[in-house]
Amino acid sequence: MPTHAKAYIAVSATAPLQPGTVERREPGEFEVQIAIKFTGICHSDIHTSRGDWAGVNYPVVVGHEIAGVVEAVGAKVTRHSVGDRVGVGCFVDSCRECVNCRAGEEQHCLSGATSTYNAVGRDGLPTAGGYSTSIVVDENYILRIPDGIPLETAAPLLCAGITMYSPLRTWAAGPGKRVAIIGMGGLGHMGVKIAAAMGAEVTVLSQSLKKQEDALRLGAKHYYATSDPTTFEILRGHFDLIVNTVSADIDIDEYLSLLALDGTLVLVGLPSMPLTQRAWSLVSFRRSLAGSKMGGIRQTQEMLNFCGAHGLGAEVEVIPASKINEAYERVLASDVRYRFVIDANTF
Repeated sequence: MPTHAKAYIAVSATAPLQPGTVERREPGEFEVQIAIKFTGICHSDIHTSRGDWAGVNYPVVVGHEIAGVVEAVGAKVTRHSVGDRVGVGCFVDSCRECVNCRAGEEQHCLSGATSTYNAVGRDGLPTAGGYSTSIVVDENYILRIPDGIPLETAAPLLCAGITMYSPLRTWAAGPGKRVAIIGMGGLGHMGVKIAAAMGAEVTVLSQSLKKQEDALRLGAKHYYATSDPTTFEILRGHFDLIVNTVSADIDIDEYLSLLALDGTLVLVGLPSMPLTQRAWSLVSFRRSLAGSKMGGIRQTQEMLNFCGAHGLGAEVEVIPASKINEAYERVLASDVRYRFVIDANTF
């Protein structure tokens, strides 16, 4: 029989999130029911809750950085057992048949991956995310969280962690590579940790120097303020890979000029305005401009295993559910170091 989980719900684009309940189906043969312990607050949650992006179907329960424990499994589940420490990220299903799904790139499903919230599942019902006390997901879209990572620091890895790991892995960050991370926020701080653990020489490019001490503590070797115009002269032609985590509209040409021969600038942040850049910025030194989403299930598990082996987790501030609306305002004011995580026991 379906059950009702406690949740925090966005009922409109203008109303604060409010406590309520969400219906969860009984696990099917290949499905797993997860008792959610912690859920990270991603900027995407705020965009969705407040209607910044088109196509939001209210009421909606957001949250796609989910860490918890298996509490029930369907009769034919083989991948997970009751008591396992598990996570759920940005999507909970895909077509499973297209070339991208078969290649383990479900995030690029040609039919569109089923998002953890604000989508429609195979049962025809809206998906509801991690701002709740439980969730039911097909076993193939659930990740195993290594024992060495506390669940509260693991939750943001399911979005922020894999969003940074994927381009760093794809463009071969490692020993001998000079990597720059633009922005030192929820995404950027994980990029610093992961790139440093991969063996790359990491530089942070941030608007100001206020997070320099944190960046160096987390593994960066260098830190420059982009508000200082001499930064772009000093670092011209320096980097093999730059990952831009910020959603602000920046001068792409300026940052492309920081790339060495065959260097790549990868966008993971989503600026509000269309990009503009001069062709000369790309043809000079065979530079490339690319984009990256989160990884597929296989790569996300690889990321979790990597973080477990290197003792990596997000820098978090754990909050009770009653502070979600306050946390949203603090995220928008950049008043968090570096990820809010909701304690599901407080719903």
